[in-house]
Amino acid sequence: MEFMLDTANLNAIKRYNEALVITGVTSNPSIIKKEGTIDFYTHMRAIREIIGRDKSLHIQVVAQDYEGILADAQAILEHVDSEVYIKVPVTEIGLRAIKTLKVRGVHVTATAVYSKFQAYLALAAGADFIAPYYNRMENLNIDSAEVIREIAAAIERSHSQTKILAASFKNVAQVNQAFENGAQTATMGADIIAAALGMPSIQKAVDDFKSDWESSFGAGTTPSKL
Repeated sequence: MEFMLDTANLNAIKRYNEALVITGVTSNPSIIKKEGTIDFYTHMRAIREIIGRDKSLHIQVVAQDYEGILADAQAILEHVDSEVYIKVPVTEIGLRAIKTLKVRGVHVTATAVYSKFQAYLALAAGADFIAPYYNRMENLNIDSAEVIREIAAAIERSHSQTKILAASFKNVAQVNQAFENGAQTATMGADIIAAALGMPSIQKAVDDFKSDWESSFGAGTTPSKL
């Protein structure tokens, strides 16, 4: 299992890059909007500086025409670095661009995936990652778990190196379901991680252990202070 952060917030990225084993950071225009007024390329390079070159950084194109997508991709690669994964929505024009980018040796994440058919087409086009939108599919009464399960089966049948990068989660249960149904990677907001690790029961257990220790060895002690 691989975990990515779905945020452009530098403080959150620093925090969880230090605390967790993450394999990358994903972003999109909606996520970037949350950061307010920023210098886009400077901000993206700052993310790269935090996570290093051994982790993947995923940045989305905005243009919707073929030439525009390629131009966006080229600008991102030039102004951030050549190892960025270019996120391209899986539309007819997007698939054409994915094919071209892969011929050029560019890393590609196929995004805005709502169906198995979209995923199959992105797989055939050579995308490195396929990003199905878990919660958004559920909101459309689409069986998200089945979609991921069938994409995983298609990847296995074709012996492809493509990975499922499950995205768009509202809670940790959905993240669990994505992994359990075959996603190799999941990207999630800092709020999902904070909620998962911030359960009151966890802190109560930690506090109880501390209290029991101090009742035996004295207030303020720990193993290192005996």
